[in-house]
Amino acid sequence: MISRLFALALLGSILAIPAAAQDRPAAAANANPLSTWLRNVYTGNRNNIVKSAEKMPEENYGMRPGTQQEVRTFGQQLGHIADYNYLWCSQAKGEKNPNAGTNLEKLNTKAEFLKALNDAFAYCDGVYSSLTDASGMEIVDITQENGRQTHNPRFGLLMLNVAHNNEVYGSMVTYLRIKDIVPSSSEPRPAQPAR
Repeated sequence: MISRLFALALLGSILAIPAAAQDRPAAAANANPLSTWLRNVYTGNRNNIVKSAEKMPEENYGMRPGTQQEVRTFGQQLGHIADYNYLWCSQAKGEKNPNAGTNLEKLNTKAEFLKALNDAFAYCDGVYSSLTDASGMEIVDITQENGRQTHNPRFGLLMLNVAHNNEVYGSMVTYLRIKDIVPSSSEPRPAQPAR
C-alpha cells in the first residue's frame, strides 16, 4: 500500500513539473525539470510560511493548540523550521551547520523568530537556486539527529527539507485558523492574464 502511495505521489509530482516550470525560462526548465520543480515548490512553501508568520500577531506567538506543553507554540514552530533548514541545507551544501548548537525554538519575540526564519531561508535559497538535476543526484554525507551517518542523493535531503517545511506549515495553519486568520496559502489568488 505504501509503495503504491509513493508511486502515485511521485507520478503526481512528475506530472506537475511542466506547470511548475512555466515560471522559469523554458530552456532551464527543460534541461532540469526535477530541480526546477523542487525549487518552485520550496519557494512557494517558503513564501507561505513567511507570510503566515508575518500575519500572526505577536501576542499569539506563545499560543499552542490545547494544553499539552510538549506541543510547540506558534513561535517555536518557526524556530523549528529555521533549525532544520540550517541543518539540512548545510549538509546539502557540504558545509558545517552555521547554526550548530543553537536552538531557535527558544527565541522570545516575533521579531526574533521572523529574523531567524528569514535568515535560515536565505541560507537555503542558495542551494535551491543553484540546484540542477545533475547536482541533485550527487551523493552527500548526512548526519542524522541521532548521530547516525548516511549517504543519500542531494535531492533526497532537499525534498525532505521541503516536506518537513510543508508539514510544519500545515500545523501553523491550525494556529492561524484558531485565531480566525486566513493562512497565506488560502488567500484569494490574483486573476491570471489571458494567454
